[in-house]
Amino acid sequence: MRQEPCQLYLITPAALDLTVFAPLLDSALAAGPVASLQLRLKDVDDDTIRRAIEELMPIAHRYDTAFILNDRPDLAIEMGCDGVHVGIDDMAIADVWALVGRDMIVGASCYDSRDRAMEAGDEGADYVAFGAFYPTTTKKPRGFPDPEILSWWQEIMTIPCVAIGGITPDNAAPLITAGADFICVVSAVWQHVDGPSAAVKAFTQVLAKHE
Repeated sequence: MRQEPCQLYLITPAALDLTVFAPLLDSALAAGPVASLQLRLKDVDDDTIRRAIEELMPIAHRYDTAFILNDRPDLAIEMGCDGVHVGIDDMAIADVWALVGRDMIVGASCYDSRDRAMEAGDEGADYVAFGAFYPTTTKKPRGFPDPEILSWWQEIMTIPCVAIGGITPDNAAPLITAGADFICVVSAVWQHVDGPSAAVKAFTQVLAKHE
C-alpha cells in the first residue's frame, strides 16, 4: 500500500536551449510541488551536461525539488546531483551503488518487467519506474504494462514506484489509484498549450484529489 500521496516527477526534454528552458523550469516549479526533476540529455558532450546541471540544479533546489541525472553516475557525483537514474542498458544498480555511495538517490527503469523490478529492488534501488502506460512520442517504449503492475508492486514492496509514458492530467487518475508513488511527465508539461506552469497546476489539482 502506498505510504504517501502520489507526487509529480518531471523529466527535461531530450534537447534544450538553456536560455529558453531555465525560465520555463522556474515557472513550472513555482506553479506547484514537484518532487524530482530528471535531466535527460541525449547525444551531447559532457560539458553540455555540466552546463545544464550548473544552470538548472540551483533552480530545482530553490523549490526543494531533487535533481536527478539520467544515465551518468560519474557526472552525478562530480556535479553534486541528488541522484541518478539508469536504464536497462546502463550500469547495474549494484555497480552504481559501488560508484556513488549510499547518499545518492538511485532509480531504475523497469518498463513492463516484473523480474527487472524485483532485481532492481533486491540490489537496493530507491525507486523503480514502470511504463509506458500510454502511447508516447518522447521515446520508443520498451513495454506497455497494465496499471495492475503498480498494484502488484505496492503489495509486495515498500520501494516507491514511478509511472511514466504518455501521462496527462486527463489520464493520470487510474495510475494514481493503482498505486503510483510518482507520476513522471515530459511532453505533457513542456509542450502544454498554455505553458508548463499551467500543466503543473493541472497535475497538482489531479494529485490533490487522490491524497
